[in-house]
Amino acid sequence: MAKPNNPDPNSRTVAENRRARFNYEILDTFEAGIQLHGTEVKSLRQGRSNIAESYAGASGDELWLYNAYVPEYLEAGRFNHETKRPRKLLMHRRELNKLTAAVSQEGLTLVPLRIYFNARGIAKVLIGLARGKKTHDKRETEKKRDWQRDKARLLRERG
Repeated sequence: MAKPNNPDPNSRTVAENRRARFNYEILDTFEAGIQLHGTEVKSLRQGRSNIAESYAGASGDELWLYNAYVPEYLEAGRFNHETKRPRKLLMHRRELNKLTAAVSQEGLTLVPLRIYFNARGIAKVLIGLARGKKTHDKRETEKKRDWQRDKARLLRERG
């Protein structure tokens, strides 16, 4: 059901949403397939996409990825795709029902964390079920990160 946070050594990350872990508390992660056109796959393989401003949401009984930027594939000519079109996410019905229930009842959000190609070469999206952090939580996270960095620096200097 839930996939671990650490990436598979055979997978290749295409786009990562690093701001998501700062702005949201990630409660659970799910792996979803993504429905792409041919030129989108070729463009993703070049690795220039961006999911920093994107989000996932349910429409009817389907899950969609909105506002994800996949640049045009230059060699495609007139057969290119739209860069920010909604893309359908492919998940098992049981997982989809669990996510939509959590979003509607508990006030949680679906945030795409990264797009990657798995070991078989299939494009996947890691989606996080997240709760938004308050400003004081973000400050606390930043303090902890700064302290860990300073502590590592002190330990390195002392031996």
